[in-house]
Amino acid sequence: MKVLFVTNWYPSTAQPTKAVWVREQAKAAALFDEIAVLHSLGAQPGLESLFEIGNHPDQDLDDGVTTWQLKHRASPAPKLDYFIYFSSVLWGCREVARRGSRPDLIHVQVYDAAAPAILFARLIGIPVVVSEHFSSFPRKMLGPLDLVKARIAFRAANVVVTPSHFLKRAIQTYNLRPRFEVIANVADAVLFHPAERGDRSGETIRLLTVGQLNPNKGICYLLRAISMLACRRKDFRLDIIGDGPSRTAYQQLAGDLNLDHLVTFHGSKDIEEVAKFMREADLFVLPSLVETFSVPVAEALSSGVPVLSTRCGGPEEFIVEDTGMLVAPSDANALFRGLDWMLENLDRYSPGLIAAYARERFSRQSVGYRLHQLYQSLVTDSG
Repeated sequence: MKVLFVTNWYPSTAQPTKAVWVREQAKAAALFDEIAVLHSLGAQPGLESLFEIGNHPDQDLDDGVTTWQLKHRASPAPKLDYFIYFSSVLWGCREVARRGSRPDLIHVQVYDAAAPAILFARLIGIPVVVSEHFSSFPRKMLGPLDLVKARIAFRAANVVVTPSHFLKRAIQTYNLRPRFEVIANVADAVLFHPAERGDRSGETIRLLTVGQLNPNKGICYLLRAISMLACRRKDFRLDIIGDGPSRTAYQQLAGDLNLDHLVTFHGSKDIEEVAKFMREADLFVLPSLVETFSVPVAEALSSGVPVLSTRCGGPEEFIVEDTGMLVAPSDANALFRGLDWMLENLDRYSPGLIAAYARERFSRQSVGYRLHQLYQSLVTDSG
């Protein structure tokens, strides 16, 4: 089948780490079906025409998935912004179809990109899948206009895909009750895999966390837990990968807690560097307040690394006794107790078993096959 992904969130040369999970899902689907991606870059200065479309200039970034970049001219008036965006995506879908990739199904990534793609799908009589990942649903941060967009998208979609039952339930609290399918996000099991390790007794224990540095990620609680842990032992280090608006504040807090010798802020890293950090880690820590899934946790498990996570939503559905531990969110004492226990019991966890557990759930093959089955059933029903 030919499937067109339509999204406003996607990696690009300028932002190579943006919404990598969308590209990973496209790669997974491409194992079973013919996938093209239409990525709207939004308003761009200096365009000669109202809309422009072209192949992604960095084919290595796309890794074999045909990717079209769509641009539109900036609006002369703010009230016309959405109309021009809507028209550009509708035009872009038609252009992709005209150039030889007429889809059998459209897969939209996130509700705010859905309306023009749904209209195009209705015009040519094909089904629509909408994938949702937005943490604003469980955090109750959806504004009135966004709620209208979500209601239109979810009611018109044949199926809404969420990466967790947690997000599905959060959407249902808005009285939005579409047909749901829960399909996990992808962790690249080729890139994220266990390291070959010998006897590491006596070596420094490596703790790792990866994510945007914003208040929702709970890094302040983790730093306070590390401060408590440092009173009991000195045989560990914490690596923090990621950037964001709270980085300066977190670095200041680490200094105030005298953790500069135990905690290193590495900033943003590309996916290959993140995978290397994962292979070197002994324990991954997720201190978030809310997560609809958490790709870094899935990547850590794929690397054979046990996980200490807060009960923040999505991770609760796949962290089990053999793969890690769950503790209360927004609680430095709970994180400290979890860290203290897990560091004393790391030998209970088998990297091979953890990685096998993750491959079964998060590999491209597993996720791609689930998507293929969904696409096939919708195309068959619509025919």
